[in-house]
Amino acid sequence: MSDMIYRAQGLELDLSKITRLYPAALVAGGGAEAQVSLEWAELKKDEVEIAEWILVFDFDPPGEIPEHRQILSYPSKEELIAAMYEVSKYFDGS
Repeated sequence: MSDMIYRAQGLELDLSKITRLYPAALVAGGGAEAQVSLEWAELKKDEVEIAEWILVFDFDPPGEIPEHRQILSYPSKEELIAAMYEVSKYFDGS
């Protein structure tokens, strides 16, 4: 794909400018929410409440405070995985 603009959930994300891209689970507990890895969420699924599944796009240089971060949210892990597959197509030329 020559066009590196990923369009989803009303956003247009220029994938040629991302510095970090990762999936996570948003876990709710004790009145707060935290991003955790998918592996951690899977290990602790019986102990924590997963509020949503997210795909995080960072556009700031590594080490800097992420001021231009964009987050896409999904109600299920399966929908997150499907979105990750769609994004991967931009990088493998499919």
